[in-house]
Amino acid sequence: MKRREFFKNSLKGVAAVATVGAAPLEADVVKEFHISDKTVGILYDATICIGCNACVTGCKKANKDPQEIYDGEKAWDKPYDLTADTRNIIRQYRHGTAQTKNEIEDGYGFIKGQCLHCLEPGCVSACPTSALLKDDNTGIVKYFADSCIGCRYCQVGCPYDIPKFEWDDWYPEIVKCQLCDHLLEKGELPGCCSTCPTGASLFGPVAKLREESKRRLLLEEKDKYTYPVFSTDSGYTLVHKAAKYIKHHYGEHELGGTQVTYLSAIPFEKLGLPAYPKKSYASISNAKQRGVYSSMLIPAAVLGTYSFFIRKNMIEEKEEEKRLLEESKENGDKDA
Repeated sequence: MKRREFFKNSLKGVAAVATVGAAPLEADVVKEFHISDKTVGILYDATICIGCNACVTGCKKANKDPQEIYDGEKAWDKPYDLTADTRNIIRQYRHGTAQTKNEIEDGYGFIKGQCLHCLEPGCVSACPTSALLKDDNTGIVKYFADSCIGCRYCQVGCPYDIPKFEWDDWYPEIVKCQLCDHLLEKGELPGCCSTCPTGASLFGPVAKLREESKRRLLLEEKDKYTYPVFSTDSGYTLVHKAAKYIKHHYGEHELGGTQVTYLSAIPFEKLGLPAYPKKSYASISNAKQRGVYSSMLIPAAVLGTYSFFIRKNMIEEKEEEKRLLEESKENGDKDA
């Protein structure tokens, strides 16, 4: 079959299928997740983070992750980014002289990197084997190695570039924060929150964390405020002077919402958190997939159309070969 004919027939097939119709692409087909009193998360307040990296160490200890070794030295563990050995990281924002904390000009600040546990997670939508699933109660996005085929679609599907792959392992897995669910089962806190000395990483039910976030956004700069430490119900508190908060709770609405959310005095874009729409990419892609693959009718119709034209051309080619062979025989008889 010639290439030109293939494309021509393909267009005919698509046109024929288009007349059949498809499911509405705007339909929201992502499983709807409702926040309950069991839904847990983390509120990270960048204004009171001191960049001590205690949360990084606490995370590694809780998950038994090895140190990131640079220049052959093991004494100081300072990972550059999230890796298969690092699920939680603190990055720094610096501008100019970097003299004043929580200032954009000539200032500095910190931001925490970890899985945000999206309400409509792209990694779950992209995974073809259900190796990533969202817990119906806690909302934690969990990874199940036994179901993973190593396709790494979750890495492509995550808008925050969180899942990491064990490239140097004989039996590689995907590594990401799971909110230390193994500790939560024992009534303990995630490693990052239990070690944070200022309360910058605060664990608790998402509903309570959002209430706490809204209270902080009402503060004026330099107001004294009693900040809870470790978790919303730990009973431990510290008094801080409020920074000039950006009046936005990052993660409440971005891409359908997340369970790990942020407050900051420095614009989130400068901290590496993009301005995303409210509608999640997962809901858009799932809707389109449903429209295309609903009952497998459209793929079957397209495949059937291709098969019809391929078979049709094969028959025509065989008939043409037969005709040429007969003409050759006739010409040979005349020459004889």
